[in-house]
Amino acid sequence: MPAFGAYLARAWRRERPDVAHAHFWMSGLAAGTGARPHGVPVVQTFHALGTVKRRHQGWRDTSPPERVAIERQIAHDCARVLATCGDEVRELAEMGVDRDRVSVVPCGVDAGHFRPGAEGAAVPPRRARHRLLACGRLVRRKGYDRAIRALTAIEDAELVIAGGPAAGRLARDPEARRLWHLAHRAGVADRVRLLGAVDPADMPALIGSADLVLCTPVYEPFGIVPLEAMACAVPVVATAVGGHRDSVADGVTGRLVPSEDPGAVAAAVRELLAADGLRRAYGAAGRERVLTHYTWSRVADGVEDVHRRVLAAHAIPKEVA
Repeated sequence: MPAFGAYLARAWRRERPDVAHAHFWMSGLAAGTGARPHGVPVVQTFHALGTVKRRHQGWRDTSPPERVAIERQIAHDCARVLATCGDEVRELAEMGVDRDRVSVVPCGVDAGHFRPGAEGAAVPPRRARHRLLACGRLVRRKGYDRAIRALTAIEDAELVIAGGPAAGRLARDPEARRLWHLAHRAGVADRVRLLGAVDPADMPALIGSADLVLCTPVYEPFGIVPLEAMACAVPVVATAVGGHRDSVADGVTGRLVPSEDPGAVAAAVRELLAADGLRRAYGAAGRERVLTHYTWSRVADGVEDVHRRVLAAHAIPKEVA
């Protein structure tokens, strides 16, 4: 990153940008190095904060020890922090970042690609009356184990998990093996299916094949999956963490449940599976919520507004002829 920052400093000497926007802490480090000699204002989006990762992952956190201090310095030096959700604003405030220097613009979803009625070639046939879907990276913090434990208290439903390596490599994946062992011990192995990686073109159809999408991570800086599900008019049952608190309207587009309670996941799922009309209403409301707040054009408008505000505050006066 210091070498990248030095390169930016040389490049911006030749052509100075009006505003630089850095994503993630390492890019923020480089952008600050490149911007400082030329007075370029930097907008910083962290996406994930080291304080949160360290708190939840403990010894599994692979970030360098100095990450938190660097993020605090980046937030202090930049012109403005662009957070993706209210939970991130609170975390930044605890790091000493003035709330007045933070704007919130969420992440978005392609509502043309993720839509109701989408077709795809990779949708497996059902093995039970109801289908629950969980998807994302196949890592421990995503909380697929919570969904498996909840399945023990949900009758006549299968849990499909999409994500991770290709299906042919799942047997060698540590997290896939852990989940399989858990499903066998819990007595639900016949109702848990790990698909491995799914072609992005087929994801809308797979989501649309589910009665509910489960998003049960231990923590989630923002969380794109709830937006994809809502865009497909499928209700969401999600843990009340991170960006889920903003994107999922509890009792309107889905249910938010305590992150530490698999029983609450099961209870919410049972209630919604028993109410077809309520699921349809939640699905329709989710689609409408995405179109109103989370399309990429809405996100772009929000980012542009932040850039304009920063540019106005840091404009270089024109020389008087």
